[in-house]
Amino acid sequence: MQPWNDTDDRPALIALRTLKLGDLLVAVPAVRALRRGFPHHRLVLAVPGWLEPIVELIPGVDALLPTPGLDDALPVAPGRVDVAVNLHGSGPESRRVVDLLGARLTIAHRVAEIDGDDPADRRMPHWQPDLLERRRWVRLVEAYGICGDENDVALGPSARRTGIRGACVVHVGAFYGSRRWPVERFAAVAASLRADGHDVVFTGSGAERERALAVSRRAGFGDDAVLAGVLDLAEFAALVEDARLVVSADTGAAHLASAYARPSVILFGPAAPENWGPPPGPHLVLTDASRRRGETFAAEPDPALLAVTVDDVLAGVERVMGPR
Repeated sequence: MQPWNDTDDRPALIALRTLKLGDLLVAVPAVRALRRGFPHHRLVLAVPGWLEPIVELIPGVDALLPTPGLDDALPVAPGRVDVAVNLHGSGPESRRVVDLLGARLTIAHRVAEIDGDDPADRRMPHWQPDLLERRRWVRLVEAYGICGDENDVALGPSARRTGIRGACVVHVGAFYGSRRWPVERFAAVAASLRADGHDVVFTGSGAERERALAVSRRAGFGDDAVLAGVLDLAEFAALVEDARLVVSADTGAAHLASAYARPSVILFGPAAPENWGPPPGPHLVLTDASRRRGETFAAEPDPALLAVTVDDVLAGVERVMGPR
């Protein structure tokens, strides 16, 4: 992926989305719409640098501007950017980062602290808190006359192959404890999958390797089945691309399964599937909305997640994969 620079003669479009993997992937439909809407621009994503392997897989993106957060202005001279897009949020922090670019056109939601009741650009839509996240960003660009499709989530193939094809990927990690299904339940699912003749591997971040090892050992696997902390991000994308099945909480792994249309069973806890659920495809959401506490940053699993049983997941696997 090319870095941002000022030497390209094409007009520049910068889209800000300095969040995590899943957050980037739900913005892909809007990014692809921007590519179609501005075919002659250099399309630059301002996202955390560690996401570069995934940015490389988004069709039509030309460059990456590593952006770790919203504390500092982007290192771009005011007026150098033709179009600036706030795909980050609706708060004044992200809006100010975008406004400092001094773009000819800014595509953003209305921000009360900045726009008041009478924004300079009447096309700015009001923020709607309960939208499907993919729809939210497509709706934003549509307000400026750019057609999009909220289900246009596909990524290109990863160049970093793992050599592992047709595995059942059991992704045991999640950034917050509120999304972590119990170790013993993941282990029971994995053991059942192996008993049915499937190859199983366990994934997560490097920080989640011990959790993945605990799941693997409890299920009777060797440590060589644990890929948490072993694969880089490009290899992880390739593993999901080639997977037979993905079982995961509502994390980046689940969004990768959607991007590659791989059968997936997704366990939802504090977040609502109506806001973060997958597009149509071989994807099944499991949760119990009646028990949802909705505390994203909690250390303990959300009751809506704990309501999902091992039998629920195995029945879900049968639905998305076919009879065992």
